[in-house]
Parts: sequence; C-alpha cells; structure tokens
Amino acid sequence: VQLVESGGGLVQPGGSLRLSCAASGISFSLYTMGWYRRVPGKERELVASITSGGSTNYADSVKGRFTISRDNAKNTVFLQMSSLKPDDTAVYYCTTQNPKTRATYWGQGTQVTVSS
Repeated sequence: VQLVESGGGLVQPGGSLRLSCAASGISFSLYTMGWYRRVPGKERELVASITSGGSTNYADSVKGRFTISRDNAKNTVFLQMSSLKPDDTAVYYCTTQNPKTRATYWGQGTQVTVSS
C-alpha cells in the first residue's frame, strides 16, 4: 500500500491550497480515506474523512473552509482548503484503514504553511 501526498506549500492567510493523495495497492473505491494534520507539540488531529459511499466528516475547526472529495477512477483523494489561517499550519497526512484487517496506512506527509 502506498499513499503519496502532494500540493502542500506556503500560502498567505486567506489563501487556498488543494492537497492530493494518490493511493495504490488497495481497492480504493472500497476504502474510507482521511486527512490528518500534526503540529509539533500537539496531538494529531483528524481534519476530514470520506467514506466509500461519499459521506464526509470534518473537524469543527475546518468546517465551511475545507472540502474533502475523491476520484475513484484516479484512486485519489483531495482536500480543498480555503480561507486558510495561520493555525492551519501543519504537516498534513493522508491515511486509510483496511476495512477487514484494520491495518492503518499513512502517507509521508506534506507541509502546509500559512504565513504572510
């Protein structure tokens, strides 16, 4: 299983970024996909998730600003981030879990920095 994130970078407050996570080695359409973020010294936070059926869930801190989506034909999950704030600065990780074995897989992470 491989999860490869891309799309991070430096953006000014109020700006937007779109993260992508390309998955391989899994039956992508059957898996719930998620995005977490980690700030040094803080607990890892679930940002958003999307089920195989397309149901979504968001952390309160990002509701109305972030949108998670998936393209099953491309085995890719996206995180569209808008109205970014300095508090959104973190390493963002793509993750999924095998629905049968509960084995959890993580990408390598992509840095998002929101700063003027």
